[in-house]
This record gives sequence, structure tokens and C-alpha cells, in this order.
Amino acid sequence: MNSEPSCHLIRPSRTYHGKQGFDYAEAISKESVGSKGICMHIVTIPPCKRAKAHLHEDHETAIYMLKGKSAMWYGEKLEKFMDLEEGDFLYIPAGMPHLPYNPSDSESCTALIARTDPNEQESVLLLPGLDRLWEKRNP
Repeated sequence: MNSEPSCHLIRPSRTYHGKQGFDYAEAISKESVGSKGICMHIVTIPPCKRAKAHLHEDHETAIYMLKGKSAMWYGEKLEKFMDLEEGDFLYIPAGMPHLPYNPSDSESCTALIARTDPNEQESVLLLPGLDRLWEKRNP
């Protein structure tokens, strides 16, 4: 990567597997373009699939639902819940535990995600204890 600042065009053609359990379309990150304060990518969640419970240490997340519907448990014990529909914006503060999933039996959902961490995965902290708690409540 050239050290001189420049604009970069990204046509998502590669994916990477995130710690959260989903595949992400590679887009803007420190790894792809040398960004210093933002990471942006697209995630498609297959029907009936969920992420691993996680949080992003010290980094905010903004999400725009491009297609379909999603849902998310969030909070210290994943005790809060919300539905997201196509066209919705979602803000997740730094350090907020969350577990997104696709409630549809037949349709994938797709979202555009931006975080204030330029690294694709560095700030992701998995929360296996919250995964177990969620699985007990949602067998």
C-alpha cells in the first residue's frame, strides 16, 4: 500500500470470516485502504442465523439495513430487544454487548456497517457467557 494519501475505490469481491460468525464483504478498513478512523463493510445474514454475542471495545457502530429484517438482543445480559427493518438506521455505543440475528425462515438480510475502529476485527470481543445465557432463554 502506498504511504501517500489517496482515494481508493473498493468493489467488494472478497469476503472475510469475522469472529462474530458471519462473512463480511471486504470494503473500507485499515487493512484494505489504510483508513485511520473508520471501518465499513457489508454483512448478509442467512435465514435463521445469529452472530456470537460480542461487543466492540471503545468503538461506536452505525448500521443501515439495506435489505430484509433483522433483530438484536443487547444490554449487559442481552435483556433488551429490537427489530430492524429495511431502511432503518441503528447506533450501537462502544462497549455495548449485542447479538444480532436473522429471524426469517427463508430470506437473508443485508446491512451496511460502519465502526469508528479502522481495523476489521481488532475491537471485537466475544462474550461466550452471554451466548450460553441467550441459548438457555432461546432453545
